[in-house]
Amino acid sequence: MTQGPLTTEAGAPVADNQNSETAGVGGPVLVQDQLLLEKLAHFNRERIPERIVHARGAGAYGTFTVTADVTRYTRAAFLSEIGKETEVFLRFSTVAGNLGAADAVRDPRGFALKFYTEEGNYDLVGNNTPVFFIKDAIKFPDFIHTQKRDPYTGSQEADNVWDFWGLSPESTHQVTWLFGDRGIPASYRHMNGYGSHTFQWNNEAGEVFWVKYHFKTDQGIKNLTQAEADVLAGKDPDSHQRDLREAIERGEFPTWTVQVQIMPAADAAHYRFNPFDLTKVWPHEDYPPIEIGKLELNRNPENIFAEVEQSVFSPAHFVPGIGPSPDKMLQGRLFAYGDAHRYRVGINADHLPVNRPHATEARTHGRDGVMYDGRHGRAKNYEPNSFGGPFQTGRPLWQPVPVTGATGDQTAPSHAEDDDFVQAGNLYRLMSEEEKTRLIENLSGFIAKVSRDDIAERAIDNFRQADGDFGKRLQAAVQALRG
Repeated sequence: MTQGPLTTEAGAPVADNQNSETAGVGGPVLVQDQLLLEKLAHFNRERIPERIVHARGAGAYGTFTVTADVTRYTRAAFLSEIGKETEVFLRFSTVAGNLGAADAVRDPRGFALKFYTEEGNYDLVGNNTPVFFIKDAIKFPDFIHTQKRDPYTGSQEADNVWDFWGLSPESTHQVTWLFGDRGIPASYRHMNGYGSHTFQWNNEAGEVFWVKYHFKTDQGIKNLTQAEADVLAGKDPDSHQRDLREAIERGEFPTWTVQVQIMPAADAAHYRFNPFDLTKVWPHEDYPPIEIGKLELNRNPENIFAEVEQSVFSPAHFVPGIGPSPDKMLQGRLFAYGDAHRYRVGINADHLPVNRPHATEARTHGRDGVMYDGRHGRAKNYEPNSFGGPFQTGRPLWQPVPVTGATGDQTAPSHAEDDDFVQAGNLYRLMSEEEKTRLIENLSGFIAKVSRDDIAERAIDNFRQADGDFGKRLQAAVQALRG
């Protein structure tokens, strides 16, 4: 903002910004004081609805640089040559907490990345875990309700959390992640990111590959124990946001090595796990991650509200050569994210600088609505037209996926080794004895808070099915705490 006289929103100079107009000295305030009314009315409307999930967040700008030739797998222009750089914006977040919550809590972390490519914005909206609690979006509102404040008590309730998890055995894998050592990252810089879902890549020849994204932190993995987090959350609620901002200010730009797992499309039907199940990982021995790029964050936002709070991401924002998979959670998110932002920020949220494409123009026939800036002028707002308006390309961004069968509410097809417990058990058995001890302590401390024995026992039984030792140790720890 330039120096000069203070003005009203309409640009008129302000004579006195310290005192309201009154009817005589000490008299009542006058309604004709339009500066006072303008300031109070603006202040009352300065906040927009916070995100239902991922409300608490921080962000930064940076670059993505290609380090490997992947043109045999995708025709995406921003991945077309080694050394190519694309500007990005990355928003980190916690899932369950509200806007004023602390950063150092046991919760998954959002890892939402916007690539400002020459073919439009590509949004990769993931987490710091490669899996999630549920596999079908129809259960998402119910799951989030269990994590939020109870309608009666106004607090998160252990009964609600463990009742849902116990009745949803597919959550066992993610819960094992969450209550392990990586459940509370020491900072946003010291954690990995994942696309989590399976996505489609397709090349110039129309060949299809299924991919999973991994962002491996170059700063090293660092985590907090529950005791350390409890102290930090109270002393410095903004710890993660502060750490990210100050690191970039110091010139210590955080970086991540970007990898993908690539599955030929023909493998999917007969793979031992359902490759589109968000509660499962692809074991690295089956599809080894290959490095494709480097992500660096090197510029802080100038205004948190304008650039972090008003940033919008949607998994439906694809570019040519990249598309969705039949992952049922992803399919639900393709609608839900865009719809949430149309409600929360407004129908023209994409006009804001942080959300606009940078290297290309958004040419649409969408008009009007709140905060419409008139950018289209007198141009026609329909298609086809005879006045030189935007036209379709005739080439889809991704390849069609063949489908068969009847419509209806259906469970995803079962593969040879599909169940809800095998990968949670594998994860437990990979842990050191010290890691297992901390995992049991974290889980038992929370399960012990439930009010009913049947809810606690059902929760423990899920972990028992994942691994017998896991369940036995957890049961003993819970019983000791419950008395």
